[in-house]
Formats: sequence, structure tokens, C-alpha cells
Amino acid sequence: MSADTAAASGGPRAASPAHRAFLPESAVDGVASSLVAVHGAAHAEAIRRGARQVAERWWREDGDDAAFADFCRRNYLADEGARARAFSRISDALEQIDGLLHELHRELRRPMDTDTGPLEAVDLLFADTDLFAHVEPDLFRTKIAFFALLNFPVHRLEERLRDGAGWSREEWARSCLMERFAVRAPAELSQEMTRALNAADVYVSEYDILMDRVLTTDGRRPFPEGLRLISHWGLRDELKANYAAGEAGLEKQRIIQRIMERIERQEIPLAVRANPDVLWCPETNEVGPVDGSAPRADLSAREPDTRYEVLLGVFHAVRALDPYAPTAPTFIQRRFDLGRQMTERDTESLLVSLLEAPEVGRLVRRVAERLGRPLEPFDVWYTGYLPRASLREEELDAAVQARFRNIQAFQREIPDVLRRLGFAPERAAWLAERILVDPARGAGHAMGAQRREDKAHLRTRVPAEGMNYQGYNVAMHELGHNVEQIFSLNGIDHWALNGVPNTAFTEAFAFTFQERDLSVLGMGAAGDEAHHREALHNLWLTIEICGVSLLDMRIWNWLYAHPRATPVEAREATLAAARDVWNRWFAPHYGVRDVDLLAIYSHIVNSALYLPDYAIGHIVAFQLADRLRKAPFGDEVERLARLGRLTPDAWMRAAVGGPVSAAPMLAAARAALDAGF
Repeated sequence: MSADTAAASGGPRAASPAHRAFLPESAVDGVASSLVAVHGAAHAEAIRRGARQVAERWWREDGDDAAFADFCRRNYLADEGARARAFSRISDALEQIDGLLHELHRELRRPMDTDTGPLEAVDLLFADTDLFAHVEPDLFRTKIAFFALLNFPVHRLEERLRDGAGWSREEWARSCLMERFAVRAPAELSQEMTRALNAADVYVSEYDILMDRVLTTDGRRPFPEGLRLISHWGLRDELKANYAAGEAGLEKQRIIQRIMERIERQEIPLAVRANPDVLWCPETNEVGPVDGSAPRADLSAREPDTRYEVLLGVFHAVRALDPYAPTAPTFIQRRFDLGRQMTERDTESLLVSLLEAPEVGRLVRRVAERLGRPLEPFDVWYTGYLPRASLREEELDAAVQARFRNIQAFQREIPDVLRRLGFAPERAAWLAERILVDPARGAGHAMGAQRREDKAHLRTRVPAEGMNYQGYNVAMHELGHNVEQIFSLNGIDHWALNGVPNTAFTEAFAFTFQERDLSVLGMGAAGDEAHHREALHNLWLTIEICGVSLLDMRIWNWLYAHPRATPVEAREATLAAARDVWNRWFAPHYGVRDVDLLAIYSHIVNSALYLPDYAIGHIVAFQLADRLRKAPFGDEVERLARLGRLTPDAWMRAAVGGPVSAAPMLAAARAALDAGF
């Protein structure tokens, strides 16, 4: 769809004449011919590519045809030594620009991301202040971006996959640096994207359910006083915790499933969210005052379709950049080809290869046997193979409290945590010096640095009474992110290569740390039994998140096919897609159709096609697990993190000698099932 058509259809507004590439092909031909005449035919391909890259992003405000030609003639670098010096200068400058602005951005968002008390109106305004939005426009306005585009290629994914095996580390670094100039968009559109994503974050981070105000149909309040759970993470984790509680736990799990369904279907009464003054029965959807008095207003009025209004706000904001991305003209392509460096088709094939493997059916039947009942939809979160499955939540909370009373204690203990994981004492101390721990407003997250002088931040949610197991488990996940972030920034050979291939890979590091949380507490098991249980636990987790990931992909393809959708239409399409995914890959095993429970994930609303990273992350984490068991853990984590931001295929071949594949996970699960687990 063209920008003009998209604007007419209710999508992003069309690019204004001042913000359109307008140079004719003859302008590229003319400047290329003149430069080849000066520098020789050996430079012809590089000259033509560089000139075209500039022309595709050259707007009227940048000058006319003559200005374009003059710029190219004056700034093309034929000498490789000059190119290397220019690349180094650009890279060093961007590290400082990005790093310092990142630190300002973190401070502006601090009240929204960390638990500093109630959010004030001014906090939201500061969070919407996106200083980054002006960096790229300024780099184009000063023509630094054009200088880079003229002299270094913007590679498409297929080029990296085809040619990357023969590149040097510096060539990879140049390719990674040039990703940032693939899109040239007006600053106001970047600001609007920030506002939409921030609004989604606020909506999600404040979506709490007071479980002590939840009723059964016979009027009981089955959840403990003071239990407050964020959707969906807190609800899901409470559901998981109740597998150890027998029949009482089963009742709570069914109630939580009903709560989730009410939320995703937008049937939940608006008065229920974070409201201590009402009681709610999720099964009947009845609401009443907690003191039993007559309600002064209609408490049963459902939440408007805010969830899907927020989703549409994110969709329209990111789609508005489509006309400005010549190498990836849809957000879906930008998410996959530029962000993940994996095509949408390859990603879907990877996820489906796991969901349709025979080991899945065998495992589902085994789980039903272990539970002693037919599976119910919420059993997608079954935890029976977890090392902690036999441990009650209270026991885990007590172990955490004994070791980490609060955020400050966890901060102090990071060096010891890392040593227990397998890092040498001096490396553990070096890492700990570069990590700061903050109390999270939401479920928790990691925020790495972007320049080597800064520190990474670890955020986890800690109740007023102190750190519990859930907060500790999240902290271990985020610690994995932080360790990867530090090694892949402070230990990298080229700043432009900092990071890992995509978000899925940093999730793999996080999962690897999270799975070792009990060993840090001195409660972990080892040996073949532990490895078999871990294999089946990982496969079960990955089955569920593969389904959610495919749902996320279907939702975004539907949004692009229906850019004028209303919140009601988006809701119905999301629920229909959830049912379709369930019916294809889950119903044959569970024996129940038309379940829409997978739509509960908050990432669908606020994370813009992020979920496939989790599924890929689980698969990658398992591929790395065997190597991390056999090699010294700390040394191997460092080696892997310092590979940098290659393509997933190139990174995995350097890491384990083969491509990203579900085969190792399925083989380990098959061995565990054959062994009777």
C-alpha cells in the first residue's frame, strides 16, 4: 500500500512532499558516471550503491539535483584507509551520542519504570520526551548520515546470509552500524511512536488485580490478604505456583483462567482493576462493594475496549514510518529482517517444526498422566518438571528472604551470586561493579548501557514486606540480561557490534541464568534426572510460547490487512486468531476447542511483535545449555556474549557449530520420555 493510500484508509498520514525522496534515477546515473571517471571502474559498484542509498533518503530540504551531485563528488572515499578512519570516527561519536542520550532517557523514565510512588502527570510528560527522536534527523540534516550512506552499504538480510561468512569483524561492524540509517523518518513520527509505546507500557504496568477481593460462586475469598497481581505475568505466576497446592490450588487455577479470559475479552468490569473497595466473582462477573452496602454507581460496566485501542495506537504509530524505510517498508519486515535478522517465514517454520514434532504429543500425554486428570487450557503453564515443582511457594520465599531481604541485599550479593554460577571471583567483581539494582514498577526488566562508561540497570518488583521468590526469580532472569549486556558492550572489539543477534539471544542468556536460581540458593539438583526434567520443562515452556508467538504474528498480519480496524474489530480478530492457533496446535492434544487463553499476554498490547523472540530464545538457550554445562560456565558465557551482533545463523555456527534448530531440544525431550520421565 502506498503512503497516500494508507493515509486515505485511516492508517499513517502520507509523507509530505518535503519528506519524500524525489531525485530521478538520472541523478544517480550522472553522479555515478562522474565519480567512476575519477576513481576507476573498480569503484563502480560501490559508487552506484552509495549514490542510490543517498538518493533514496534525500528530501527536498536537503537540496536540489546539483546539491546532491556536489555532495557525492566531495565526500566519496575511494581510499580504504580513509574509510577505516571515517568509520572509527563515526562509531566513536555515536557511542557517546547514544550512550549519553540513553542515560538521560533512563532518568526521564525513572518514575515510570521504577517504584518511586504514584505516577504524576508530569512524569508521563517526561517519559514521552524522546530525545532520541531528534538524533537521526539531525544526523541527516548535518549530512553525517549521507556521508555514511555514500561510503558504506546498508545490507539487506539476504546479503548478510549469503556473504557474511566471508566478512571480517570490521565488515560486520560496518554492516551493523549502517542499520541505523536504513530508515529516515520525521522526528514527529518517532515522537508519536514513543508516546504510543509509553501509553501501552503505562496501561500494562498498572493493570493489577487485587486477588484478596476475588470471590468464588459461593462467596468465599480463596486468595490471601494483600495479594496483588499484575496481568498477565503475576496472574500466570500465581497459577503456576498453585500446582503444589492440590485441590485448593486447582480451584484457584480455574479462577485465574477465568480472570484472564475476562481481561482478554474485555468483559472485566472497569471497577475491578486495582480497586480495594469492591468484591468480584469472575465466574458470574458480579461486582459489589466490599462493605456490602448498596453501590452508588453501576459497578458491572465493563472496561471499554481499551486493551485493543492501545494495541491499535501502537500499530498506527509504528506503521507511520513505513514510507521512510526503503529496504524494509513494513513494520513486520523491520521487526524480522532488521531486528531479528531472521525472515518471518524462517521464524514461522522454526516454531511450527517444534509444535508439530511427535515429542509434543508424547509429552502432553505424559503430563496428563502426571496430573491424573484431563488437561485444562491453563495447563499450558504446567510446572511439574520444574526443579522447584515439589517446593511450596512459602518455602521458596523463606529461602529467598534468608539470603536477600531486599533490593539492597541483592545488590550487595551479586558478586557471590555470580561466583556460585561459575564466574571467577575477579570477573564476578568486575561485572557487579557495572550493575545497579532498582525496584521495578512493572514485572521487571533489564536496561543495559549504550556506552562503556555507563552501568547496566536490573529492575525487579519487590513487595513492601521484602523480596519473595517471584521477585528473586525475575532478578535472576534480568541478571542474565545484564551480564550479556556488559560483556557484549564492555568486552566487544567494535562498539557497532555490541549486543547479540536479536532480542531472542539476550533472552537465551536470561533463561540460562533464571534456570539456575535454585542452585544459587543451594537448593538445586544435578545429574541425569535433573537434565531429563530440565529438557521436558523447557519443551513444555517452548510449546506454549511458540503458540503465543504465532498468535502475535497473525495479529500483526491482520492489522496490516485491516488498517482501519476499530478496537472492537481488533478484539474479535485477536480472539479469533487465538482460537485458530489453539485449534491447530493445542486442541488435538487437550481435547477442547476454541480456547482464546493465549491472547492474555500483555506483550501483545505493549511490545509490538516482540513475542517470537521468547520462543526463539528458549530454543537458542537449549542449544547453548549443553555447551555451558561442559565448559567453565563463566568463561563460556563471556565467549558467547562477545561474539557480537552477527546474524543468528552466523552467531550460532560460531557458538555451537550449527544453525538455530529445535532438534537438540526435541532430542533431549525424547531421551527423557524414553527414560520414563
